Amino acid sequence: MLDIANQVSKRPESHSDMMFLRELYISTRSEEVDLIASWSDEQKLQFLTQQFEAQYRFYHDQFPNATYEVILYAESLAGRLYHEERDDEIRIIDIALLPKFRNRQIGLLLMNEVMESASEKGKVVRIHVEKNNPALSFYLRLDFKPIADKGVYYLMQWKPANK
Repeated sequence: MLDIANQVSKRPESHSDMMFLRELYISTRSEEVDLIASWSDEQKLQFLTQQFEAQYRFYHDQFPNATYEVILYAESLAGRLYHEERDDEIRIIDIALLPKFRNRQIGLLLMNEVMESASEKGKVVRIHVEKNNPALSFYLRLDFKPIADKGVYYLMQWKPANK
């Protein structure tokens, strides 16, 4: 994990990241769209671009005090981490990695950093996870527990040992 920690960094998101963020979003949703729609590649791209833009506006409108970070791996754009520190919790709004950076312990490193910060501050960590998201098992392994069923999502929570 030390080798990975030396390669991973974060920086604030900027407007110049929009093309990357769109590509990242599309990489997280394209398989889902392939399963539910028999559209042309152009139609899928148009739909996913619209969905990305709507999600981007929603996050930035609903969470104006959040931290929006781009994840870098060896200086390459690798993903995003959006989180907001609240009075009693750290809320993970979104965490995503490009496919070539998944399953390489990067997500584990990032979540461990968030959980360590929460533990130091005596706060819980919460995240909404889609029930069909393969990452659900990842969060369960990190000892996140579902605390609310939100239909398509679970609201999951991790508590530090001192909480």
